[in-house]
Amino acid sequence: MDFFKSQESLSATGWILRSIVGFIFLLISAKMMGQRSISQLRFLDFIIALTLGNIIAHPLSDEHLGLKGSMITTVSLVILYISAIWLSLKIPFLKQFFDPPAVTLIQDGKLNYRNLSKAKLPIEFLYAELRKSNVEDISKVAFAAWEPGGTLSVFVNTAYQPVTPSDLKLSTQPFNLTKPIISDGHIEHALMREIGKDRDWLENEIKPLELSKVILATVDSKLTVQVHEVRKPKTP
Repeated sequence: MDFFKSQESLSATGWILRSIVGFIFLLISAKMMGQRSISQLRFLDFIIALTLGNIIAHPLSDEHLGLKGSMITTVSLVILYISAIWLSLKIPFLKQFFDPPAVTLIQDGKLNYRNLSKAKLPIEFLYAELRKSNVEDISKVAFAAWEPGGTLSVFVNTAYQPVTPSDLKLSTQPFNLTKPIISDGHIEHALMREIGKDRDWLENEIKPLELSKVILATVDSKLTVQVHEVRKPKTP
């Protein structure tokens, strides 16, 4: 465990072991913080990501620093992060501080310059974000807001929205969700339990193919299995 402590110098093996321990420790820390910190960087998420990156990076590049202090600091910050998230759900003031409301930028086709300045966004950037939503004219926008996560939510006026079957009063098929039941040649056992089926049922559904030869297969809400890709036979 010498690699764990401060050293005058580290061998190649010591550096590798430090990297492995640091990587696994960061994975566990990220798992503790939850999906939110991964999916979007809000104010609190940005601060914690920046801090954790600095703390764990130093002992991974400097042999004179031990891992113990960095790991203790990281655990403390993770606990503070989780506590801050929990408190923000209970205390309105903290919720406003950590997760401020969305800033309205466009209302009924009119640009709110004051809020645009408040969000510190140049108008060219706003137009670029509108183009990503296939909107070329501000006058077509019913409502647009800058979200705390750093994305622009855009809703166009109903006159410019695509016509749907509901508008035309047309009958439609119910939603049919498709999920992979065989992925990279492996059976998704959690999905099998979810739909209440076993291996024998799956083998029967993909006949005359064998399970070992199927790379990708899916099952829909009607329990219809479809094979998409199979292993090609090796040429002699």
